[in-house]
Amino acid sequence: MWDDRYQVDTYIYGKEPNDFLRDSVKRQYLPLGSVLCLADGEGRNSVYLAKCGYDVTAVDLSVVAIDKARRFAAEHRVSVNFIQADLDEFDLGLEQWQAVVAVFCHLPPVVRQKLHQALPRSLKANGIYLVEGYTPEQLKYKTGGPPETDMMLSRQVLVQELPTLSPWYIEEKEREIYEGVMHRGRSHVVQAIMKNIP
Repeated sequence: MWDDRYQVDTYIYGKEPNDFLRDSVKRQYLPLGSVLCLADGEGRNSVYLAKCGYDVTAVDLSVVAIDKARRFAAEHRVSVNFIQADLDEFDLGLEQWQAVVAVFCHLPPVVRQKLHQALPRSLKANGIYLVEGYTPEQLKYKTGGPPETDMMLSRQVLVQELPTLSPWYIEEKEREIYEGVMHRGRSHVVQAIMKNIP
């Protein structure tokens, strides 16, 4: 499915980074160092982070998306370690990342819960988990995201599934999103910055 979706000349989510991520970087909420981007797609977020001086690894299921992301990184003359992998099987490692970034990374609940169980251990001390995702309210808006509510995120889901991380900032909100052709218009999201406090 994802290879088919990405098999077009355009970058379907655009080439600009997610604005919550960009604003968080500008405000220095993400410490410089090693960053893992989950479900990174065509590279808009990982390439942006690499341009900002981060040491970036990006994971995506789609071979087509990874190929496009590599070309995008080459255009910007930055280095990103792109990995084609299923997040259900991907090893996050131990105390490896200053930050893990998940922008519209919507997974089946069993896969998401498994990922969230491993994620705190993968963060270094004071490491950050930055998340933006659609909430179940998004189904009313029809401006992007999966069609199933169980794949959506919420404040409650993040707090329950990541009890060892401190929710430094977490908010559900309505906002305008314009990212390529796939995310367009008024949307309902949860944004979170969660910290691994030793």
